[in-house]
Amino acid sequence: MKISAYLILLTGVLAISACSGYNKVVKSDDYDRKFEMANQLYDDGSELRAVTLYEQVYQRMPKTGEGELSYFRIGKGYYLNNDYVMAGYYLAQFTQRFPFSPKAEEAMFLSAMCSVESSPEASLDQTETEIAINNLQQFIDKYPETPLLDTSNLIIDQLRFKLEVKSYNSVKLYAKTENYHSAVSAALTFFDDYPRSKFTEELYYILVKNSYLLSKNSIESKKMERIDDTFERYRNFVVQFPESKYRSDLAGYYDLLVKEKEQLTLSNQ
Repeated sequence: MKISAYLILLTGVLAISACSGYNKVVKSDDYDRKFEMANQLYDDGSELRAVTLYEQVYQRMPKTGEGELSYFRIGKGYYLNNDYVMAGYYLAQFTQRFPFSPKAEEAMFLSAMCSVESSPEASLDQTETEIAINNLQQFIDKYPETPLLDTSNLIIDQLRFKLEVKSYNSVKLYAKTENYHSAVSAALTFFDDYPRSKFTEELYYILVKNSYLLSKNSIESKKMERIDDTFERYRNFVVQFPESKYRSDLAGYYDLLVKEKEQLTLSNQ
């Protein structure tokens, strides 16, 4: 028990001593010592404590090798501690201030990764996701031979799928809330943006169904045109998905529209 108490006391004394030594260096004018301690803290995993010293070193000698490394480690220190706003700022600035640095490639990649980390779940606004894709693409364009190429492309694919899911959910929401016109428009846009999507069959079914419902609820002057649009969409669906589980359902809508068109034709004669 006495040994344990002694060890606890000794640990506390050492911690106080270390803290005191750190504060003394922070307040000192010895920038070599600041840089040395910052590196020790950074290597030991105390990146945020190191940041304070690195900031002082950079302010004192921004054009030196020490200043360059300090600025990079400020950004990476924030990144390692999940502060992606601060990290993104410093890492992006690093590539501007030190474009020829050996650390420039890593800094640009990590800056892009800060955008990736800020990308929200698919149900939320995806502006940050689009920014992340753009930042990663700029990184690839600048460093086409980077060993991080495959990683970057994989992340871009994952981000694009998030946008795809967002668009897919939007179409379904319009359909669920009986906003037929928006459901049709959103589905057509989806097919343009994601021609090889795994959601294509389901959304094509939603397109044809909502095209039918839009036709049924249209004013007389637009009804015939919208019926013909639905016929064309139904035929395209049958060609693309001849064995679809949705086919019989859509065939019922098609038959109803055939009768509807016949009645309209007779009434217009």
